[in-house]
Amino acid sequence: MDVLNAKTGRCHWCPLKNEAYVRYHDSEWGVPVFEDQKLFEFLVLESFQAGLSWEIILAKREHFREAFDGFSPQKIAGYDEQKIEELLQNAGIVRHRKKIEAAISNANVFLAIQKEWGSFEAYLWHFTGRKVIYETGKTHSQLSDQIAKDMKKRGMKFMGTTTVYAYLQAVGVINSHEPGCFLYRDK
Repeated sequence: MDVLNAKTGRCHWCPLKNEAYVRYHDSEWGVPVFEDQKLFEFLVLESFQAGLSWEIILAKREHFREAFDGFSPQKIAGYDEQKIEELLQNAGIVRHRKKIEAAISNANVFLAIQKEWGSFEAYLWHFTGRKVIYETGKTHSQLSDQIAKDMKKRGMKFMGTTTVYAYLQAVGVINSHEPGCFLYRDK
């Protein structure tokens, strides 16, 4: 564990010089989310994070929120080529055509899952029987493999097993706070 983080009792990866990241670590990461709107927000952000650092995405989070209509899956599902071009010109977000197109596609899949399951939350949490999984030191697992496979079958994009694992950590399905972190729990 990083010496500074050991003194502050936080996960080694939490950059203490970045106040926004520390707040995210302390109050959001690993906290179980049961609200579809928030679950969709993290779905969009994690898909954009693929291949980048979370620090970059976190710094652009408010720009993403504004550019993507408050992460409304209903609005995003209806984006057209004109909106895609507008997003590609927005320097406040990650301007990657395939990821923007994936956000639109994923919004449609998200809405279909809501319709099938009554909520996205019911779909996501059914994989663990509504229980939080406590594990550290992983980048993927049997659970993320299973969910990624199901999401891909449904048509989601940029949601491979590593991205899904990070998503599950972000929304608290998996609690990966490390031993020594003040938020660490083993069950």
